[in-house]
Amino acid sequence: MIKTLAGSLREYKKPSLLTLLFILGEVFFEVLIPFYTADMVNMIKAGEALSDVTLLGAKLVLMAVASLFCGGIAARTCSEAATGFAKNLREDMFTRVQSFSFANIDRFSSASLVTRMTTDVSNVQMSFMMIIRTAVRAPMMFIFAITMAFIMGGRLALTFVVVVPILVGGLLFVAKKAMPAFRSVFRKYDKLNESIEENVRAMRVVKGFAREDYEKKKFAAAADSICLDFTKAERIVALNAPLMQLCMYFNMVFILTVGARIIVSTRGTVIDVGQIAAMLTYGVQVLMSLMMLSMIYVMVTISAESAKRISEVLVEVPSLQSPENAKETVPDGSVDFAGVSFKYSAAAERNALSDIDLHIPSGATVGILGGTGSGKTTLVQLIARLYDVTEGSVKVGGLDVREYDMEALRNAVSMVLQKNLLFSGTIAENLRWGNENASDAEIIEACKLAQADDFVKSFPDGYDTHIEQGGTNVSGGQKQRLCIARALLKKPKILILDDSTSAVDTKTDALIRAGFKTYIPETTKIIIAQRVASVMDADMILIMDNGRIVDRGTHDELLARSEIYREIYEQQMNGGEENA
Repeated sequence: MIKTLAGSLREYKKPSLLTLLFILGEVFFEVLIPFYTADMVNMIKAGEALSDVTLLGAKLVLMAVASLFCGGIAARTCSEAATGFAKNLREDMFTRVQSFSFANIDRFSSASLVTRMTTDVSNVQMSFMMIIRTAVRAPMMFIFAITMAFIMGGRLALTFVVVVPILVGGLLFVAKKAMPAFRSVFRKYDKLNESIEENVRAMRVVKGFAREDYEKKKFAAAADSICLDFTKAERIVALNAPLMQLCMYFNMVFILTVGARIIVSTRGTVIDVGQIAAMLTYGVQVLMSLMMLSMIYVMVTISAESAKRISEVLVEVPSLQSPENAKETVPDGSVDFAGVSFKYSAAAERNALSDIDLHIPSGATVGILGGTGSGKTTLVQLIARLYDVTEGSVKVGGLDVREYDMEALRNAVSMVLQKNLLFSGTIAENLRWGNENASDAEIIEACKLAQADDFVKSFPDGYDTHIEQGGTNVSGGQKQRLCIARALLKKPKILILDDSTSAVDTKTDALIRAGFKTYIPETTKIIIAQRVASVMDADMILIMDNGRIVDRGTHDELLARSEIYREIYEQQMNGGEENA
């Protein structure tokens, strides 16, 4: 896990190493200052010459400036390294997610991925900052201060033999008790983010059913649960402060009491006032370094869970990858299914598709009808290799889809999915997702074919109209037509419409299909629909049920022999859709 995360450090290795170097310098000068301060106190007490005292004071000032300089540089390089490391982590995670197949994405919820890229990365960033700064400073300070305390204080340094084990034991106990509560918080963050995301996406449904109170209670329950865990953990961690104060005051009382007796009994021959002042300073440094180490332990333990969650994303291997020497060109839009069966996971009890044999010639128009869960969408997703078959093979242009470079294949297969999605930006920017180099004339032509040009021009800003995130400021039908226009701009070898005209009227639907014949006559068109009218003029219509193709043929052939098709046709046409 550490090796995986370290791979994101890259160009920030240098500031990380510089931080360690300057921290060592800062600690070195800080530890020297009490030593020379003790000499100054003793010199003043002994009535040394003012020039000697002044010279020593100048040295102390220089050491303080040097310590400040080292600390300032370390703070700057530490900040640069930590924030840069976090930036790289987010970029690496986002890049990795872009390479995931649908199967990989199914392992992570979108809310969990958001938490990992935000809260978890922030935790790792804070932990990394403490590691390269405080985790070096604290142990070095502890070692140097203890060493100097024994050099200067002799028997007085024995106080640390008592205080240090008590403080270390107490801090470890506190950290150990607090960890379970901290760990449980991250899983609850996922649920909280999921609640927020779900509520925002479904705001129209929430308001339509007047469920605002229910959603508020659900969110409050998730927030309260996180609050309780954090409160429990913080109450335990809060014990660090009184424990620290207890040890610090014990150390002060011991040094002052025992030190005073030694000075009086030996008349300053063993130790003097300056040594006692230095011992007090070293005592604070020792105890503060232990306190810092305990906080590092808590932070690192908290971030270890975050680091694990980040690492899970970074090491996730995409289940679909382009082969070596992959084919870069798709010859045509022919599609062949040979003995195809498919299940979404090895643990699934039943196949989503079974025994699919199908040949679609290039340039043909194919309609697919079937009930919910019949496998229509699963079938077309295999063409673009969004999933790999479990058994059999899918060929496009005469070659198995697993032989193609995935980007080349998906550029040749344009899909308009059930859930039409537009991104924040202008209409023109959204359309150029289909072809980033498309001219204004090509955009207008595609929109005319998709029957979108008229309503786009009705907006005050036309094609420069800003689309809100998710396309919330356009209707469902308008969104569908813009997504179809975007797909047409790719000029693909295969165009797949997955129930993508359900929100438009039958007349507009017919005009869109008519445009396909003139604009992309050589493109294979596969249309999944709920309306018979959308596929009546197709070269072949597939009837799917329970993951199988139960019948196929033209409209007239199916009308004559298929009870399922005839029933759907009569329900829709005689039920009023034809007269609507």
